[in-house]
Amino acid sequence: MPRNLQNKLKNPVLMATIGAAQGLRGEVRAKTYTTEPTALGDYGNLHTSDGRVFEILDIREMKDMAVVRFKGVNDRNAAEAIKGLDLFIERDNLPAELLEDDEFFYADLEGLEAFDATGKSYGIVSGIFDFGAGDLLELKAPAKRPLLIPFSEAAVLEIDLEEGRILVDPIAAGLIDDGDNGEGEKGPGSRKRSPSKGGNKGNGDAET
Repeated sequence: MPRNLQNKLKNPVLMATIGAAQGLRGEVRAKTYTTEPTALGDYGNLHTSDGRVFEILDIREMKDMAVVRFKGVNDRNAAEAIKGLDLFIERDNLPAELLEDDEFFYADLEGLEAFDATGKSYGIVSGIFDFGAGDLLELKAPAKRPLLIPFSEAAVLEIDLEEGRILVDPIAAGLIDDGDNGEGEKGPGSRKRSPSKGGNKGNGDAET
């Protein structure tokens, strides 16, 4: 079975979620958060949040997911026992050359503070989600309910990783009413982006 480590990842990036067993020889289906399902095997060992380490012995693509055989998972019972596990790698293992100029790893976006052009803060990016209509950034501010804004070029005007902040258009982001029956641009856009950290989905290599 996958071995345990005492040290957990410092900056985990979610790469895949293990699904149902595939066949009788220990293979499992996995939903991957990489551009190509089989790219999951390009980053070395994978880790769980409780410190277990999974080594990929074989990986192949099936439809829009990967079928994976892990070291130590040799039969269907063992495969069924790991269903639902999230698998991570350390952020530093994601090579920067995967990204183009307008691409970002989700792990790098979390923790950035959102400001508008006047300097008003709308909170910290606490998660990135996709409910089917495009990516959304979750903003959390003290004593306020979390807000979701579209991760689009209209709503997110600038991302400054060095300064730890993003510049948002509060009208396009749906944070304030533009005076036109409240109908600002609130739909998610088409900005390029890449993987998430923790339990939020989106990971691995850069997406286009």
